[in-house]
Amino acid sequence: MSRNIRRRLAVALAVLTGAVCASAGHAAGVQPIVGGDAVSIRDYPYAAYLVDGRGKQFCGGTVVSSTRVLTAAHCAVAVDESDLGVVVGRERIASSAGDEVGVTGVWVAPGYRDPLSGDDIAVLTLSEPVSVSPARLPRGSDEHLYTPGTMATVVGWGRLFENGPKPGTLHAADVPLVSDSECAATFRSFDADTMVCAGYDSGGVDACQGDSGGPLLVNGTVIGIVSWGDGCAERGKPGVYTRVSAYAEHLRNDLVRSTGD
Repeated sequence: MSRNIRRRLAVALAVLTGAVCASAGHAAGVQPIVGGDAVSIRDYPYAAYLVDGRGKQFCGGTVVSSTRVLTAAHCAVAVDESDLGVVVGRERIASSAGDEVGVTGVWVAPGYRDPLSGDDIAVLTLSEPVSVSPARLPRGSDEHLYTPGTMATVVGWGRLFENGPKPGTLHAADVPLVSDSECAATFRSFDADTMVCAGYDSGGVDACQGDSGGPLLVNGTVIGIVSWGDGCAERGKPGVYTRVSAYAEHLRNDLVRSTGD
């Protein structure tokens, strides 16, 4: 594990204990959008964020049914279930728009240990239904969505640059998917079965602290979850995302469908 990745993991833990306000999307723990633009929640109605017991945003999420939110495992286990909340329909964190709901259940991928080991995926069961349009989960026929070079959109409320300020409002940025071979050459911990990389070789656009758990989207389909990386938007260091297609059948058949949605 590189020194920078270890440092970002430490930052993530500090964030969740109240020492700083970061989020693990790009360092096995917390991430915001670098090189992106402010966007309307109307364009991404399924974008959600997680709050701790003090109401502080620390990770992102994606509404996939009226009572289920997809996020990163490292986000789901960072806070006690009783202190975990989900905010939907809110573009500006400081506003009172949308709804904040509690969590009554947390499913974490059985193989999860830490983001670098893969299986960084979780599903939160909400205490009450929410009325927002859900994102689409990938199907077996959607492997073309992972073609290298495909432009994907990462969405979140994370920092504008590494250790920088949070924007306080929803941001989005477009990044190209990177081939598995290229990502494996960059990161020894990369696992093509459970992860996918995205970013420009020149850097400059990426998820960052506070974006962890948020979606990587292609045409409204959530193909990835912000998971980890080495710094934010650094040259030659793409972001690493959980490959949602690896879990989609289980999510659809055993988790989302169980709600009757």
